[in-house]
Amino acid sequence: MTELTELLSDLVRIPSVGGSPHEAGIQAVLADWMRAEGLDVDLWELPLPELTAQPAFPGMEVARERAYGLVGRLPGTGGGRSLMFNGHVDVVPPGDLTAWTDDPFSGRVEGDRLYGRGACDMKGGLVAALFAVRELKRDRPRGDVLIACVAGEEDGGLGTYGLLDRGWRADACVIPEPTGLAVVPANAGALTFRLRVPGVSAHASRRTAGVSAVEKFLPVFTALRELEADRNRDTDPLMKRWDVPYALEIGTVHAGDWSSSVPDTLVAEGRFGVALGESAQQAKAALEAAVGKACAADPWLAEHPVTVEWWGGQFLPGRNPDPAFTAAVVGATGVTPEQWGAPYGSDLRLLAGAGIPTVQYGPGSIELAHAPDEYVPISEVVAASTTLARLAAAHCA
Repeated sequence: MTELTELLSDLVRIPSVGGSPHEAGIQAVLADWMRAEGLDVDLWELPLPELTAQPAFPGMEVARERAYGLVGRLPGTGGGRSLMFNGHVDVVPPGDLTAWTDDPFSGRVEGDRLYGRGACDMKGGLVAALFAVRELKRDRPRGDVLIACVAGEEDGGLGTYGLLDRGWRADACVIPEPTGLAVVPANAGALTFRLRVPGVSAHASRRTAGVSAVEKFLPVFTALRELEADRNRDTDPLMKRWDVPYALEIGTVHAGDWSSSVPDTLVAEGRFGVALGESAQQAKAALEAAVGKACAADPWLAEHPVTVEWWGGQFLPGRNPDPAFTAAVVGATGVTPEQWGAPYGSDLRLLAGAGIPTVQYGPGSIELAHAPDEYVPISEVVAASTTLARLAAAHCA
C-alpha cells in the first residue's frame, strides 16, 4: 500500500494538463515504471496530422504539438482471453487557485485521502490498474493483460482513438474512471457547440437605434432550457439516478467589444448531452430545430437567424455490448455494487464501438472530478486494484 500511495502521489505531482508538455512527459514516466516491472512496452508518438484528418476522429479542444500513446503488456502463458485496462493521463486545469486549500498538484496525503488535480479523475484508477497488473505477475493467467495509458480523453478521446488506429485490441476492457466502485456499463454522450447571435451596433446612449445581441440571445437560451427538460422526461433505466441525465449547458458567453456600445455579436459555447441510443445526427437536429423555432418566433432573428456550429470534442453515447462481461466485473468485486449509466462522455464509446466489451469501474467520486480540493480515497484505490486483479485472473484464465 505504501508503494501504491507513493506512485499515485508522484503521478499527481506531474501537472499533465491536456495539451501541456507534461501530458506527453508523464507517458515516459509510466513507460519506465512498466519496463521496471518487466512488461512489454509500446511507447509511440501519435501521428496527429493523420489522426485528426480522419473522418471518424472524435475531436480535440486544446492545441497539441505532440502526444504519445503507451501500452504495457503482461504476456499470458498462452490460450486465454485478453483484457485491457484503459486509463487517461491528461487532467483538466486546476482553475481558480484560491479555491484550493493547497497546491493543486501537491499529491498530499491526509488520512485515507490523497489530494490533487487528477487524483480522482483518474490517476487513482490508473494506479489501481498498474498494481493489479503487478499482482498478476505472481501467477500469470493464460491470456494477455494490457494496460493502456491514453492522452486527450478529457477533450475528445485522441489517445484511445490513436490506440485503436495503431491496432491494439483486447477481448474486453475496463476503464477505471471514478465510479465510487460502482459498475458502469453505459455512458451518455456530449457534443460541443457554438452559437453566433447577430445584432446591430449603436452608441449605448441611443440603444434603440441598434439591436442587442445579448437581448436576442435570451429567447434562444430559454428555448434550450425547454429542450433540455423535454429530453430528460423519459430516460433509459440506467440513467434514472441522475436528475438531469442529458444536460445542456452554456459554458461561455462573449458579446460586444465596448461598454458604451450596443453589442452586435454574441458568441455562446456549450455542451449538449446525447441520450443512450441516440446518434450524433439526431442530437444535432434536435438542438438546431429548437434554435430555429426560437428564431422564427422573433422578428429580428427570423430575418437574421442564429447560426449553430459543432466543434471540439464529440462524445457519442456508448453501451457495453456484452452483459456477461458486466456480470463478470460485478462478480469480481465480491460485493453487490451499484450499477448505473454515466451522464458524461468517456472512451467507453470508442472501445465498445470497436467491438470490445467495455465497462467503467474505479475509485473516487465523479462529484470530486474537476473540482477544487479533488481527492481520491486510498482505500478505494486498493479495493479497485484487488477487483481488477481478480477479474483479470478469471477472465484471462
